Amino acid sequence: METWRLVATGAFILGGLIMVLVGMAQARDRKYAKSADVWRAGLVGLAVVGVVAVLIAYWLPSVAAWGIVAATAIGVAFVTMMD
Repeated sequence: METWRLVATGAFILGGLIMVLVGMAQARDRKYAKSADVWRAGLVGLAVVGVVAVLIAYWLPSVAAWGIVAATAIGVAFVTMMD
């Protein structure tokens, strides 16, 4: 596997896991939320991160892969810096 694919996949997984944790926290903070809602948000998020990580690792061209990584980094910065 090419080095850029490994780096892009790792960077996306790191950002994706942060986004999953933020999504789980938001699910927990909703009114009348149950623990099953938090688990569901986590599992759906992890499934999406897993599928996109496989696409980055094996199929997407470099421009698309790095675009997704950049969008994820922007999303993480925006969500974690929001007040």
